Amino acid sequence: MQWAVRGDRAAGLGKEHVVTRPPTAAQRRVIDAADPVTGRLRGTEAQLAALVKRGLAFRHPRPPHDHFLTPEGHRVRQGVTQVPEPAAEAPATAGVFAARVGGEETAPQAGPARRREVHSAWQGLLELRRMTNPDGAVERPCGWERTHLVQAAALALEAAGHRPAGRDDGGYRVRETPQPEAVAVYEPDGETLRACAATLEGAGWQVSEHREPRTGTRYLLASPRRA
Repeated sequence: MQWAVRGDRAAGLGKEHVVTRPPTAAQRRVIDAADPVTGRLRGTEAQLAALVKRGLAFRHPRPPHDHFLTPEGHRVRQGVTQVPEPAAEAPATAGVFAARVGGEETAPQAGPARRREVHSAWQGLLELRRMTNPDGAVERPCGWERTHLVQAAALALEAAGHRPAGRDDGGYRVRETPQPEAVAVYEPDGETLRACAATLEGAGWQVSEHREPRTGTRYLLASPRRA
């Protein structure tokens, strides 16, 4: 799963905004007072509109049209990064979050900064569910997840604290399958594999356990739940 660090594009929410300077003291107070889980904001219309313009917040499209932090807004609130001036020749991939699918050649370093990044991305995904599911449900995967199955399942696992596999060690691995709207999740430890299944079920996925006929390797088959 990829989230652009700057602006509403981070949550797949539409037009990109570029934050060019730190928020004002008044805007920072609004950000700091946001709900730590949902990112819901309270403030004057002018303050909220300014945060939207900066890409630190978005306005919910349905009544009562509350405002919520974007993933970048969550980062500013948590003090993960300073809001940078945009680089003149920054590469296209700079500032992009990617969920760990397991087995990558190169992977971000584990630690508090990574955990905060993953938490912000997960909160952004929950808000995307709230915005795009017809009934506003956050317990059920949204359309974006159905078109980014591997990234969505990997984010659910990483956000729940499961360890992704390195190049040669144990941990979960999320892979595409020939089956429509389904991913395979591998984890060499049986108990941990079942814990992965519980996490995905709690995140709104339908999960079943299978065994590869040739190797006997156990794996999960997971599909986003529709109802």
